[in-house]
Amino acid sequence: MPGTSYLIKGGTIIDGSGFPMAKGDIAVTGETIKSVGGMGGSATRVIDAAGKYIMPGVIDITNHSDTHWTLFSVPSQESLLRQGITTVIGGMCGSSLAPLIDPQSIRGIQKWIDISKINVNWRSEEEFFTELEKHQIGVNFGSLVGHGTLRRGIAGDSMRALSREEVEEMKLILRRALDEGAMGLSLGLATSHGGAAPQEEFVALGKVVADTNKLVAIHLRNEGRQLLSSVVEAVNLARATGAEIQISHFKAIGRKAWDDLKKALAVIRKAREDEKLSIWVDFFPYLRTGSLLYTFLPEWMREGGKESIVGVLMDPQKKSSVLDALGSLTLHYDNIIIAEAQRDKHAVGKSIAQIAHDAGISPEETVIQLLSINGLGVSIFGRTLNAKNVCMIARESYSMFGSDGVGEDVSSKKKGDLTHPRSYGAAPRFLARLVRRGNILSWEEAVKKMTSLPASRLGIDSTHGFIKKGYSADIVIFDPDTVEDTATYKNPYQYPNGIEYVFVNGHLAIEKGTFTQALAGKILRRA
Repeated sequence: MPGTSYLIKGGTIIDGSGFPMAKGDIAVTGETIKSVGGMGGSATRVIDAAGKYIMPGVIDITNHSDTHWTLFSVPSQESLLRQGITTVIGGMCGSSLAPLIDPQSIRGIQKWIDISKINVNWRSEEEFFTELEKHQIGVNFGSLVGHGTLRRGIAGDSMRALSREEVEEMKLILRRALDEGAMGLSLGLATSHGGAAPQEEFVALGKVVADTNKLVAIHLRNEGRQLLSSVVEAVNLARATGAEIQISHFKAIGRKAWDDLKKALAVIRKAREDEKLSIWVDFFPYLRTGSLLYTFLPEWMREGGKESIVGVLMDPQKKSSVLDALGSLTLHYDNIIIAEAQRDKHAVGKSIAQIAHDAGISPEETVIQLLSINGLGVSIFGRTLNAKNVCMIARESYSMFGSDGVGEDVSSKKKGDLTHPRSYGAAPRFLARLVRRGNILSWEEAVKKMTSLPASRLGIDSTHGFIKKGYSADIVIFDPDTVEDTATYKNPYQYPNGIEYVFVNGHLAIEKGTFTQALAGKILRRA
């Protein structure tokens, strides 16, 4: 409640720094932490945290609530709050909601939502932030600028090379967005616009970001058999621009890539140690990816965007080449589950192998039909990751938590789709699997990777990411013995256990495991 002061008494504080935990009290007045450690004095409310751990609110450095539109459609972001996530960073993987150079710029998100049903009344980053501030939201929100969004505003669906004047225009618009509070630039190198752009374009934009001491986040060009060369590409970008590089949702997809993960980590480590390059990674603690089915299509198809791709799929003469290309990938179709389909909900929850068997057609033909019927709007779960690799990433000093998820609530189940369980359980799973069960990380190390480390990368570590006097009162109280995710791939719409209290800017959003309806999130602009 407004005006309420709190004393969190008798808990064990893990302050986000990585230093050993210690028992103490925390006093909260208004939106900030008033004192930490000793006796907190009087307060309107006292919360008994005996036997519980207290940590800063989790900062989700790779999140998609913006481009999936749930910042507007589910402003509570309850599935994130119940995990202890209090800050999310959008504009990832090359797509953002601003700046919009041209009305068609927003079409980059049509693979996730029906853009005919949304209202967009902004163009610049500042106008977007101002509009979002009119809508109360449950979590703090910051954003990067999506390279694909910028490029689409200039080139439309064309994958052509841009002229020097057009690149200069992109640089100016990017710089303006950064000046208006965007936290950096994101590249989606596996997407159409990211895949089409030459390295010179990325270097030119990366130098603008480096000039402002902000971040370049990269969705790697290939997380499978070309993982090593894709990591080298990211390292080369750091070298050429001097920008801080964040590799989003870092992983090795498929058995043929698993052995390369250790080598890729060594490449990053060597670049950091020998050349002092600032390269970091984030990851989620799951073994199934959540991605778009159309990314299996060959790159030559992506020229011209959605309409062109669907046209190729429906052209009998060209379709045979697509079938051949899919056949060469040696995909395990029994492990690829349809999670979301914009039009054909009967496919949801089934494997491509099962759908193909029931229809009496090949799995490759099934892929083409699913994409054609749903206008490319098909998301999948694929069991393609290795548990040892996840642990290997977790142990690196330059790795941190990122859910790669979307804020929702359980009413989202009515859509008839399956969200990835990370949207409901990534943070508790991180603590349960990597600390309590796996002994891969200490509590202090894990909390640092979820709080102060992403805060420092984003340049908000003077106000967020720590339990310290004067910092924003984003605080999580959890039970270390019971913290656990409950969301599954078959039933992802389940909230976790053990997250007992969550404060956002001094407001109690989760109380005794229940959402209070408080919407206390703020827009985070980085100067």
